[in-house]
Amino acid sequence: MRAEDILQLPSMPLAGPSYPKGPYRFINREYMVITYETDPDVIRHQLPEPLEPLDKPLVSYEWINMPDSSGFGSYTESGLVIPCKFQGEEVNFVSQMYLDDDPPIAGGREIWGFPKKYAHPKLKIIKDTLTGTLHYGEQLVALGTMGYKHESMAGNGERTTAILTKTQVNLKIIPGVDGGHGICQLVAYNLSDITVKGSWLGPARLHLVSHVNAPVGDFPVRHIVGAHHFIADLSLPYGRVLHDYLKP
Repeated sequence: MRAEDILQLPSMPLAGPSYPKGPYRFINREYMVITYETDPDVIRHQLPEPLEPLDKPLVSYEWINMPDSSGFGSYTESGLVIPCKFQGEEVNFVSQMYLDDDPPIAGGREIWGFPKKYAHPKLKIIKDTLTGTLHYGEQLVALGTMGYKHESMAGNGERTTAILTKTQVNLKIIPGVDGGHGICQLVAYNLSDITVKGSWLGPARLHLVSHVNAPVGDFPVRHIVGAHHFIADLSLPYGRVLHDYLKP
């Protein structure tokens, strides 16, 4: 294989790349997001500088069904997002992510630095309850429940679109072949081409269990602020570097 052929490969391995080149389009992406207050000391400990905490120690716990994802297939994801600031702009730091499909784990970590690990999240309707679970191995580590479509959000999806277009930030760490850091960056991206198909509010509860390899329970639930259920089509573009820890 010639060098020019190698440079056309989208990802490893050569004999069957893990994922194709973008763009990456998601159809009928379904979210359940439960926002709650936690301990401010936990936020400060888990937030990498130069990101800064907000005055209110908020965390959003998410479940996302992705039934139609170009290049990645069909899978479910779950994890923690911390609202914070970067140089005065309000952004979301993606702290933990757990999912059940290899291509988006590999692609997410290698391209954008998503903190993805393999686990078993589920989001489904059980009678009158939108129910999210996360198992790591055989252990249940997260359970979220929300009243199903209790309150439809007024308007044409502008509020939900604003939530989806907010800048998201990841800590991308990829070791070098010498054992040091090959890449150590804060990476940002913004979802695009968004069409909101439905959006609802409702009551919710969230239960998190301590686990050493899926430490969602490190963010204790002190008070539920609200819950949001929505469905949208959207695109995940390539990102940009906000901060490089290896550069002076």
